[in-house]
Amino acid sequence: MKFSEKDFNKKITSTVCCFWGILVITCSVAYSESADSLDFDHQGQKLFRSYEATPEIYMAADSGDRNLATFYSLRQYSGSPPRIPHEVDLTFSGNETDCLACHAKGGYSHEFGKFIPVTPHPENMLCYQCHAQVQTEKLFVETDWQSIAPPRLGRSFLSSSPPPIPHHLQLRENCIACHTGPGAVVEIRVEHSARGNCRQCHVEAVQSEPFKEFDRKL
Repeated sequence: MKFSEKDFNKKITSTVCCFWGILVITCSVAYSESADSLDFDHQGQKLFRSYEATPEIYMAADSGDRNLATFYSLRQYSGSPPRIPHEVDLTFSGNETDCLACHAKGGYSHEFGKFIPVTPHPENMLCYQCHAQVQTEKLFVETDWQSIAPPRLGRSFLSSSPPPIPHHLQLRENCIACHTGPGAVVEIRVEHSARGNCRQCHVEAVQSEPFKEFDRKL
């Protein structure tokens, strides 16, 4: 069978396109597998996976009324795990993974009449190891305890630059859990949750650490 020059060029083009298509798919799969096996900075893969699994309508919801005052009232100091602000039934507390029934994905609680905050670390299932219930309203011993000041919001280097992350990222790698959705704190709920990759613009700069002076060489 004889082929014309036009038919021959078509077959060559089709073969080349097929080859590059297979190469691209193979590389994409290989990159995806290698990306899952790598440990990104501060476990950044948690942020990407959470973004893909969270509906955009939930991330953009803003009907919650939690604020920084109530947020810090549950903590002895900034960065400490919050206490459990509600009673936990004895039958319910037999399995600590039951906490994730509400706090893994959030939602509205008819029992408490509030939106449920989402935990940024659902993989840590021994909740009572860090989060405790208050058994009494009285102090065992009188103290002069004074909590450290919470991190100040904003602190952008320029008026138009994105603000830095004012806290450490350990156990708080998933920005979406705390900064989006109706259960998020009002003062720190973001307005651009659809962008997803938060740490592309926002970098960690803990308030207790001094800023490094930058000298641009011309």
